[in-house]
Amino acid sequence: MDQEYGLLETDDIDTPGDEWEEIDYRDTEADRIARKRDREFEEFRKRIKDADQFKVEESVFDEATYAALYKLVQDGHIDAFGGPISTGKEANVYTALAGEETVAVKVYRINASDFREMGEYLEGDPRFERVANNKNAIVMAWVRKEFANLRRAKKAGVRVPEPIAVERNVLVMEYIGTEERAKRLTEVEIENPETAYEVVREYMRRLYAVGIVHGDLSEYNIVFQDGQLVVIDLGQAVTVHHPNSDDFLDRDCTNVANFFARQGVDTSGDQLRQYIEANADPTDSN
Repeated sequence: MDQEYGLLETDDIDTPGDEWEEIDYRDTEADRIARKRDREFEEFRKRIKDADQFKVEESVFDEATYAALYKLVQDGHIDAFGGPISTGKEANVYTALAGEETVAVKVYRINASDFREMGEYLEGDPRFERVANNKNAIVMAWVRKEFANLRRAKKAGVRVPEPIAVERNVLVMEYIGTEERAKRLTEVEIENPETAYEVVREYMRRLYAVGIVHGDLSEYNIVFQDGQLVVIDLGQAVTVHHPNSDDFLDRDCTNVANFFARQGVDTSGDQLRQYIEANADPTDSN
């Protein structure tokens, strides 16, 4: 298996960390469709509700979630739904077709039992200063936060799933995989751990240089696909202005360094952080 882990080119980005535009997490078109409940929406809702791949996951979908999927279909971002890729306590991910391309559809659960962890990452983020203390607002903010983080990381030259569209609590993005999902680093044999580490280290540097700290980076959310490393799960990523960004960066560096140290790489969390900070000052313009 060829593992060269090539890097992407970067796009020009303005002064990092300070220019985040405020994200609107008020009612969307999906909420209006759910309230209107016309005949076409009701027919779509029934087809989705009766689909085999969704029957066991019915708790994921409230009325406005059906409406969000309906709106994404109307807008041409989804043509047909596939099966589940993964399920979690906050979100489920499904495959779908958009034309001839397979995409990933991430549906966050409005009725998830515990959003305290989400609140930890949102509180103090300048993009969400007015987020309300309720599940609906937190989820909608979180999804738009993930969309913005993916777009920002992509411009910085980090391989992440391409963000395609967002509607209420549903995110459509590039599907990383072929017939089956891409493998996490824990699931593959790493032939060139030194090179892989250097690529992940560079990704972390690039994120930090544009004002982002992943906040939950480890071997479990870096996947291997077609000889490349791809960073996933950027929903919790924060700006460098977040009050806990230093702690999150420490945790990321420790997790990543410990994993690659087990692969034989001579590194540590402190060394990794020193490299990132020495080579990426988020207060400087590109």
